[in-house]
Amino acid sequence: MSRTPESLNNAQNNTKPNLGLAKPTPTFPDLFLTAISLLFLFSSPKQNITLFPKFLPFPSNTRRFLKNPTMSHSRTPFATPQALSDWLKPRLPSDSLASWGVKPGTKNVHNLWLELSEGEISLLDSSPPLRTVNVVTVRILGKDNLVLVESRQELSDGSVRDRFRPLSEKMKPLETTEEAVARAVKEELGSVIDSGVVRIVPGSYRKKLEERNSVSYPGLPARYVLHSVDAWVEGLPEEEFCTEEKEEYEDFDGARGLEKAVSVRKHYWKWVSSDSLCS
Repeated sequence: MSRTPESLNNAQNNTKPNLGLAKPTPTFPDLFLTAISLLFLFSSPKQNITLFPKFLPFPSNTRRFLKNPTMSHSRTPFATPQALSDWLKPRLPSDSLASWGVKPGTKNVHNLWLELSEGEISLLDSSPPLRTVNVVTVRILGKDNLVLVESRQELSDGSVRDRFRPLSEKMKPLETTEEAVARAVKEELGSVIDSGVVRIVPGSYRKKLEERNSVSYPGLPARYVLHSVDAWVEGLPEEEFCTEEKEEYEDFDGARGLEKAVSVRKHYWKWVSSDSLCS
């Protein structure tokens, strides 16, 4: 039996494949099992996790501490202390420069030259020149709200200089505050402590800028960039005590520092109330 063209077209249309994806209709058992699964998921007990903070002897955020941007070692433009003295003479009052190393408690041009050579300071070419130095200050905490201060220093020329301030030390080039604190404690207090364990109080770091006339170099204004922290140091005496310091620049260029430079021989320490110190 032959088919008409119209009937053939209808048959072809009825046999075309369905290219769409069929979406199955969920049945009641499927919905019931899904609900049971969700019930077990949200009702299962959660694991109790306790985080214990890791103790660090120093603050973990070291990015807060700035490195000393002064000149690198042995980059002073003055070949000798005399060259530095010749440069200073027309820029300073004559009576000021003449008092360096002569007036009790002051240092001399040899000290300033060594500071430049070690990269501890920079000098601005002005009249008078401006001496910039980064200093780390450590408020060492004791019992009963006490703080350790250096009451006075005995210098190599026999003079005594009053201080009444916390442990302070000039920073070295590219030295972090943490490194400077550890070095300062070792150099100035190392003769009376064995372990030398230092713990910086987290969050105690402060930066402050001060400009004043230098006590060590009369007539030479100074800009002090102060990096201060509070810290605990183990093994310190509870009464007043004295420490001795090695020659400050004895390893400079493989030899002892210039003999004409004035150095600190002894440090005298005592505990005072924190309220007696200016912030």
